[in-house]
Amino acid sequence: QVQLVESGGGLVQPGGSLRLSCAASGIPLNMYVMGWYRQPPGLQRELVANIASGSGINYYDLVKGRFSISRENAKNTVYLQMERLRPEDTAVYYCNTVGPKKSWGQGTQVTVSS
Repeated sequence: QVQLVESGGGLVQPGGSLRLSCAASGIPLNMYVMGWYRQPPGLQRELVANIASGSGINYYDLVKGRFSISRENAKNTVYLQMERLRPEDTAVYYCNTVGPKKSWGQGTQVTVSS
């Protein structure tokens, strides 16, 4: 059974940083293109960054230069380092495969507010 568990969210002031983690079981993350998604309040879920099983990485324009996605295969974990956070980054953040989806985890709440 595939399980994706996101963690690392919290309340942070504008300009602050957070590092999100996505730990997986039942699926070898290094075999998939993995993405970080977010769902702002009242809006649809959107892809913000993805990392291929090789070295290919892509970022949504609004986070380019501020967010960094990485993976640690030995821990079967994908990370999202978020810098210079803005109030509009407030959302529940999820990880999942890009393409056919696995079951969504519970996500981790990121709130950017002063």
